Amino acid sequence: MNPNTSRRDFLKQSATAGAGLLAGSLVELEAEGVPNAKNHAIPIVDTHQHLWDFRKFRPPWLSSEPKLNKSTTMEDYYKATAGLNVVKTVYMEVDVAQKQQMEEAQWVTEVCKAHNTPMVAGVVSCRPALPSFGDYARHFKGSPYIKGTRQVLQVPEAPKGFCLRPQYVKNIQLLGELGLTFDICIRPEELSDGIKLAQLCPNTRFILDHCGNASARNPHQEQWERDIADFGQQPNVVCKISGIIKTVKPGWNAGKELEPIILHVIESFGTERVMFGGDWPVCNVSSSFRGWVESLDWILRNMKPEEQRKIYHDNAVRFYGLK
Repeated sequence: MNPNTSRRDFLKQSATAGAGLLAGSLVELEAEGVPNAKNHAIPIVDTHQHLWDFRKFRPPWLSSEPKLNKSTTMEDYYKATAGLNVVKTVYMEVDVAQKQQMEEAQWVTEVCKAHNTPMVAGVVSCRPALPSFGDYARHFKGSPYIKGTRQVLQVPEAPKGFCLRPQYVKNIQLLGELGLTFDICIRPEELSDGIKLAQLCPNTRFILDHCGNASARNPHQEQWERDIADFGQQPNVVCKISGIIKTVKPGWNAGKELEPIILHVIESFGTERVMFGGDWPVCNVSSSFRGWVESLDWILRNMKPEEQRKIYHDNAVRFYGLK
């Protein structure tokens, strides 16, 4: 995403991709011998589940996103994931207004404590550039439900180098002391900033979101490839296979277009340090949850079942300490 591109513009660029995501579809998967396409045999831990119930909070950025600007509840999620064997989810923050950050965290905790949905943990919103971040983060030390924090860095408010400012680095180091993680969601051309942040905070565990925001629309990603390889050398970083389905153009074969991106991520991080994320309902901009899973199944079709299970389930359980 261009440094001056807003979340609104980025989603608008992706919005036309939905019609062409038939490749890697159920018919093609079954024809190519992928056994778990229809009713997913491998259990799924969705490490990137968005929900925004307008009765609780309304993320400001949604006002300019008509396709996404409606409540999305757990009931909607059940419909989107029907038959896919999603056994656990990790809630991912939705960029609520700063004044509602604690409300979001409290809501996530309440849902997890109820033990009546797949949601067992959450990653909540944060502002590490603020001096008050420490007091906020300390609320979650030892929480069995709040596992980490995220601030989206691919917005105009976060220019290149933003996450390397001294206050920011200090607060991300604090997360490690508190046993909390940090999700890196950054422009692909600024991945080197994320690598430096991980190196400056060796005791903090990081998750690189959305395969480093690679794009199927960009055929020249040599720098991204080098940066992902470098990221894979950082022992405190894992990578989330998520989000990139929205970059596939109409009429393209989603599985085949995303295959080189995803296989490079797996090669760089290894099968022990990658995790599946649904990115629902944002994925609906260009696909469905099922369409994304079916495309990924096609991409992973030549991997051993135990390796596929690591990506879809085991690695997330281990990394987050899920019960």
